[in-house]
Amino acid sequence: MESIWGNMNDWGKEGIPFLFIVDFEQKHPLAWTLDTLPPDVLYDFKGRSNANRAGFSSSKTFSFEKNPISIEDYEQKFSAVQKELRMGNSYLLNLTIPTPVQTNIDLETVFYKSRSKYAIYLKDEFVSFSPETFIKIDNGFIYTYPMKGTISTEIPNAEELILADAKEAAEHATIVDLMRNDLSKVARRVEVIKYRYYEVLKSEGKEIGQVSSEIRGQLLPEFSASIGDLLKEMLPAGSVSGAPKPKTCQLIHEIEGFPRGYYTGVAGIFDGKALDSCVLIRYIDQKGMFKSGGGITAQSSLESEYQEMIDKVYVPVY
Repeated sequence: MESIWGNMNDWGKEGIPFLFIVDFEQKHPLAWTLDTLPPDVLYDFKGRSNANRAGFSSSKTFSFEKNPISIEDYEQKFSAVQKELRMGNSYLLNLTIPTPVQTNIDLETVFYKSRSKYAIYLKDEFVSFSPETFIKIDNGFIYTYPMKGTISTEIPNAEELILADAKEAAEHATIVDLMRNDLSKVARRVEVIKYRYYEVLKSEGKEIGQVSSEIRGQLLPEFSASIGDLLKEMLPAGSVSGAPKPKTCQLIHEIEGFPRGYYTGVAGIFDGKALDSCVLIRYIDQKGMFKSGGGITAQSSLESEYQEMIDKVYVPVY
């Protein structure tokens, strides 16, 4: 495993473009130079791609069904999180749940048909069509865009409601503080550039409102020679783990009851100078499990968190 991080350091130092995929537990990281990328890895990072996703067309009507767990089963895990929060072992924990889904197309076709900022397909493993940037590096600056706060746009005044929601605001503030601290480990002059801005994400038949922030820090000129170490220092992503991060990650493993694997890990591309990457959310694995979740705090409502988990089970085909 250590050689993967070392390889990325070497490629960064030499300005060699590469792609990486890192699992949440960081036990099975993958990285390839772009000229050695296997054909069973497809990616599209905001139009930078090894596949013509935008030009893909299919006459097949897309069908998608989801079968979420009952609210009673969800409550067992929700209550376990609340117990740890009351004990002070965490003050924000991102709880995720697998949902069986049925679709009439395979994961590779999902990659081509979906529309999102980021998409990545790893044969026999998963497809992810993520809206969330992990980190971006450009012109000596590092940026991160934590995404916290989701609402259905079918709700009247959705934008005003979520931006005024005290629980959502507190959760978002916690993640921004955590990510600002994470950036401070690798960069100087870290600052919040844009705080709690609202975006609309399209999915099949409906839209979802999402709240994000933009944080920026300044890197040392020689950052590319340690780019693997920089990535490792930032992982796992704060927006999909919680705070304090080490203890919360331990609790996640205990409460969720299974390794997340590549779900909520990260993937990205380095072009020799700049880097762009995403958090692996909006994710379907080879067994037909769509994984989703949200941040739980002491102020969280069982019903609203359960509904948010379900609302995030979608494929952006439109």
